[in-house]
Amino acid sequence: MNDQNKEGLIIVVTGLSGSGKSSALKSLEDHGFMAIDNLPVLLLPKLLALRKESGDFIRLAVGMDARESDLVQHHGLVFQEAREMGYEIRLLFLEADDQILVKRFSETRRAHPLAPDGGLVTAIAVERERLAPLRSEADLIVDTSNLSAPLLRELVLKRFVEAEGRRSLSVEVLSFGFKNGLPPEADLILDVRFLPNPYYVDKYRHLDGRDQEVLEYVMSFPEAQKFLDKLFDLLYFLLPLYQNAGKSYLTIAIGCTGGQHRSVAMAIQLWEQLRGDYRGSLVLRHRDIV
Repeated sequence: MNDQNKEGLIIVVTGLSGSGKSSALKSLEDHGFMAIDNLPVLLLPKLLALRKESGDFIRLAVGMDARESDLVQHHGLVFQEAREMGYEIRLLFLEADDQILVKRFSETRRAHPLAPDGGLVTAIAVERERLAPLRSEADLIVDTSNLSAPLLRELVLKRFVEAEGRRSLSVEVLSFGFKNGLPPEADLILDVRFLPNPYYVDKYRHLDGRDQEVLEYVMSFPEAQKFLDKLFDLLYFLLPLYQNAGKSYLTIAIGCTGGQHRSVAMAIQLWEQLRGDYRGSLVLRHRDIV
């Protein structure tokens, strides 16, 4: 997509309260986006009409959440109106596990916007249900349960700032554990639980796939390298197709049982192999290693 054919880029940041929306907005603001939090959705076209008078390409990040009653009902028409005005819109949806959100609100002593007088667990459930239509339309869903603020910042910048500058496909290789749930941001999910588990080898149990001896153990099995070779061939077939289709980012998630050994080692190996040839943005992340 060429900037010359667009009036600007709008990133709508939404999701559950306490999931990191303010941090995501701040990251975008620090890298040249005009950031506006809690913008009523019906005001977006009016804002764009005013900004259009400047004649410059607009990079806008807006925070919208469930406190605004019109958001779910009217966002579709408003976003479509903005697109008809020539703007590209991307929707970033942030979420986290209920227990994590409760802990964050307890630590900050902030009231949930939908439960100023208490009832935190109920408020989270109501908000999650209310925002489900927006989640289903999101260009990117990020579960911040195990993401620190710096990692969230890095992820947002990789997906929306660096990728925007290059207009190339940004690829993330992500390791995870199935017992902790599927990563909602994943585009491709691969299961390496067919490999022998280092967890059951005493000397490897308290290590992880980043340790050289664990990595060498995992890769000592012929099926591990054969799996990587076939995956590598598949990705080099798919990556140009995704890019030609206009996709900006791709998350390749590799999972094992706990996300500590096999998936980590295989993600590292895939990342290393891609790094030697792929010229776009390439990120490696281990979701379930603290």
